[in-house]
Amino acid sequence: MGNKLSKKSFFNIFMLGLVSLFTDISSEMILPLIPLFIVSLGGGGLIVGLAGGLGESVSSLLKVVSGHISDRLGMRKRLVVLGYGISTIAKMFFPLATAGYQVVLIRVGERLGKGIRTAPRDALVAAYTEEGARGKGFGIHRAMDTIGAVIGSLLAFTLIWVLSTDIRLVFLVGALLALPSFVPLYFVQESTSSPIRKGLREELLDIPPPLKKFITVATIFALGNISIMFFIMRASLEFEGKLSIAAPVLLYVLFNISYAFFSVPVGTLSDKVGRKRVLLAGYLTFALTSVGFALDLGVPFLILLFISYGLAFAMVDTMERAYSSDLSHAAERGMALGALHTSVGVAALPASVIAGIL
Repeated sequence: MGNKLSKKSFFNIFMLGLVSLFTDISSEMILPLIPLFIVSLGGGGLIVGLAGGLGESVSSLLKVVSGHISDRLGMRKRLVVLGYGISTIAKMFFPLATAGYQVVLIRVGERLGKGIRTAPRDALVAAYTEEGARGKGFGIHRAMDTIGAVIGSLLAFTLIWVLSTDIRLVFLVGALLALPSFVPLYFVQESTSSPIRKGLREELLDIPPPLKKFITVATIFALGNISIMFFIMRASLEFEGKLSIAAPVLLYVLFNISYAFFSVPVGTLSDKVGRKRVLLAGYLTFALTSVGFALDLGVPFLILLFISYGLAFAMVDTMERAYSSDLSHAAERGMALGALHTSVGVAALPASVIAGIL
């Protein structure tokens, strides 16, 4: 297969990409409005930080368990279906929230579904590709996922700015738009492997040493990774009236366009020059972008920063998944990817809470 994807591999990655696209249309109609919704309910930076970090951290505890279960079963797809189902149901409760803490709890429920599906889904993507084409495979999936985010954010902007729709109604529309994601999921083929007989602790201990080192590096980065919710709040300070809601949503759209645009080229580049070089460039780009957000240089500079953050995210998010897949054993890839997501996700809580307090 070399550095090319077979028709079968491309079909399955494309179907999984469509699932993520529809899901992200739904999720990204909701996500950029969460911090603004919390503020409208009387919540402050700490509640926003909890919404950004607690859901990710709690759900991340499930990722390693879900990945391990998929290895034990030798099958991935049924856990992917379950995870998407839980997230879809949880989204229906966002329009009913009347306090900031309720938004946090609903966000946790929605992220639990993500915790169940992420590791098995990424293991499916890795199973469809050989190492020489894995960066491209993950790049295609991440790009389609992010295209859904662009569409969702644009829909949210249209409803808020053009139609003056209430945030709660936007949440309801977003929740309903998650339902079409189950159609392409039906056509995704299962990737079977020999079920492992190891327990959770034993499989964790057997993670290859190079992968353990890389997970440590990724976790350290996650401790300094600022949730985009804070960048959205930062952008809202530059505007007044309806623009204080609509303009940050548009900047969030710009971030996702940048992320989608760079995902496939970045993944393909990593197949040629190596994952580590691309990852280091991603970490450096994020650091410089964060410094930029700390400065007060006006709206034009904010536009460049959201583009830069999209590039950084494309390099880091795509490469962490692809590189971890390269360093893991095929039969235990669910566990390996779950360990990565769990460690990085747990670090998101203290990172977001500290940022919220600051």
